[in-house]
Amino acid sequence: MIRLRRPATAAALGLAAVAATVLGLAGPASAHVTINPKEGTQGGYGRFALRVPNESDTASTVKVEVNLPDDAPVGSVSTMPVPGWTVAVEKRKVDPPVEVHGSQLTEAVSKLTFTAAPNGGVKPGEFQEFPVSMGPLPQVDTMVFKVLQTYSDGNVSRWIEEPTPGAEEPENPAPVLTLAAASASPGASAPAAAVADDDDDDADSGAGTAFGVAGLVAGLAGLVLGGLAFARTRREPTAKS
Repeated sequence: MIRLRRPATAAALGLAAVAATVLGLAGPASAHVTINPKEGTQGGYGRFALRVPNESDTASTVKVEVNLPDDAPVGSVSTMPVPGWTVAVEKRKVDPPVEVHGSQLTEAVSKLTFTAAPNGGVKPGEFQEFPVSMGPLPQVDTMVFKVLQTYSDGNVSRWIEEPTPGAEEPENPAPVLTLAAASASPGASAPAAAVADDDDDDADSGAGTAFGVAGLVAGLAGLVLGGLAFARTRREPTAKS
């Protein structure tokens, strides 16, 4: 009996160790900074939110620095007020300029720094979203936003690692916004089809009118012939037996 219990206990401990390892690896990966929604349209505008979870058990998140990509400038960037937080906007020179509504802009936002009020911030077990409106979005496939998350104890989480296609997610991934090409405008064939439909309707209408006139003429001719036959019958003498 003793020999049977020992292997079972060892197997149980082995499974527990594997489960703990898997859970330990999965935990931090699910708590990194993300951008929501994760997709946008090239040339369009969008409202996005940087979602920042607090990973510390004892400290609060008191500052969030969002760096916009240098190779994909955005002409217009505006932030939404977040209670308990202030935001500082930094700009940089852009060459060539960015066109927005027909105007050439020589500056673009390069960094947003959100700072919590004293004794405030994102507490352990909480998260905070920082809404941002941007546009027109650049003609690129992806935008990578490198983020620094500072805690009240001085620790800094650096979410700056860019993803590599076909590789596993990095340990400290940066938020990535995927941009799709703008959909093509409706083809010119639709109006042509509408015109064709109108022509078909007109042709059907004309054919119906022609058939109606022909039927009316045939009816009148029948009436005339019938009247003549009746009159001839009245004039002919009746044969005597």
